[in-house]
Amino acid sequence: MDNKALIDTFYRAFAAADPEGMAACYHPDIVFEDPAFGRLHGSDAGDMWRMLIKSNKGQMKVTHGNVRADDKTGAADWVAEYIFSQTGRPVVNRVSAKFEFKDGKIIRHTDTFDVWKWSRQAMGATGLFLGWTPFLRNKIRQRTAGLLARYKAANRPA
Repeated sequence: MDNKALIDTFYRAFAAADPEGMAACYHPDIVFEDPAFGRLHGSDAGDMWRMLIKSNKGQMKVTHGNVRADDKTGAADWVAEYIFSQTGRPVVNRVSAKFEFKDGKIIRHTDTFDVWKWSRQAMGATGLFLGWTPFLRNKIRQRTAGLLARYKAANRPA
């Protein structure tokens, strides 16, 4: 599979609420990074997608486009539409993704998005007034790290 097809496969799995299909596109040494989770390594990246899809109960709408790739790097744009569970507010998050590849898999995946715009949608007035601050960004990362740790502990094989 070429790298452009690999990116398409990843986002088709995301749109189908198939985190195992997403994780299968990742190299075992994957490094994922975004504004909400920070940097994740290895299985933590797949577990993040498993947790997000499980928490949204398949109710997230994901679309992607503008996919481009060569033998070393790639990029895509994607949109997630969902209800933010903490507040019940609707969110439309527009994300730019960059990729690096190794051994036919994604070895590095970096998502970027406007945190202030996301926080205004997800948190209302709190996001409007604090979404641009390092304080709120750090709080978001602390919360997502805690959620991921609890998810992993609850879903460890017996």
